[in-house]
Amino acid sequence: MSRQQQFALMGRYNRDMNQRLFAAASKLEDSQLRSNMGAFFQSILGTLNHLYVADVMWVKRFAAGPFAGASCLGSVAAIAKPTALNQMIYADLDAFLPARKSLDVMICSWTEALQELDLDRPFTYQNSKDADFCKPFGLVLQHFFNHQTHHRGQLTTLLSQQGVDVGITDLLLWIDEVAPEAG
Repeated sequence: MSRQQQFALMGRYNRDMNQRLFAAASKLEDSQLRSNMGAFFQSILGTLNHLYVADVMWVKRFAAGPFAGASCLGSVAAIAKPTALNQMIYADLDAFLPARKSLDVMICSWTEALQELDLDRPFTYQNSKDADFCKPFGLVLQHFFNHQTHHRGQLTTLLSQQGVDVGITDLLLWIDEVAPEAG
C-alpha cells in the first residue's frame, strides 16, 4: 500500500468515526453535551468543535498548497476562517452534522486525488499564531490525521463517561483483508 493509499484510508476512517461520534453524541441531552467534564476543550460539544476548527484550519492551508486534487478543496473557501482553537462554531448537533459531513467528504475526495509525489514536497504554512513553517507535506498530513485520532480518543472517553458506547474504533476494521503469502 502506498502512502497516498494510506492517507486515503485515513480519510475514510476519519469520516466514518466522525459519523459514529455524532451518532453517539445525539443520544445525549444538551446539558450532557455542554457539561464541563474536565477535558482540554471542556465538553463533548467543545471537543467536537475543536476537531472541526482544527480540520478547517488545516484544510484551508492544504487548499493553498501545490497538491494534486486541490480542486476537491475548493468549497473550503466558503467556510469562515476560525478565530481560535477553542471556538464554538456550532452549539447544536443538528446544525453541526451537515458541516462535519461536508468537510469529511471533501477530505476523502482530496486524499483519494493526492499523488505520491505530493507527499515529499515541502509545505509552507502559518500556524494559528501566524508563525511560519516549512515541513515535508506527508509528515504534516500524518499529523493532521493523528490529531483527529487523538481528540476522537478523548471523545470516546467522554461519551463513555456519559454511558454511551461508540463501539469499536480500531483502524484495523477499515483495513481490507489480503491473501496470505504462499509458504
